[in-house]
Amino acid sequence: GCAGRPCPPGVIGVGIGGGADLSLRLGKLAILRDVGSRHPEPAIAGLELELLELINQSGIGPMGVGGVTTCLDVHIEYAHRHPSSLPVGIIYQCWADRRKKVKIDAEGKVEVS
Repeated sequence: GCAGRPCPPGVIGVGIGGGADLSLRLGKLAILRDVGSRHPEPAIAGLELELLELINQSGIGPMGVGGVTTCLDVHIEYAHRHPSSLPVGIIYQCWADRRKKVKIDAEGKVEVS
């Protein structure tokens, strides 16, 4: 089967720290950020850009058939943790889920953009 083989290009969310459960949750929250946005902390923003560049140098490319765009963006969120253990959660989000935004207000009004 094709399980575990995502179709690039996609967005990668990385959650660092907390417990294993929190690191995965942080990774899921990270993929919800807008493509092109950077973490407000310069060191984390720099790591996002470094990982994006390295992933795109892999040559995997769109649909895995080669090329330069393997990843559209990398977003990182973190939590504090004792240094003896530092879990990392990595979440891959398919490009197709990043094409629209839906906003639902308190009254239930839906706005798609």
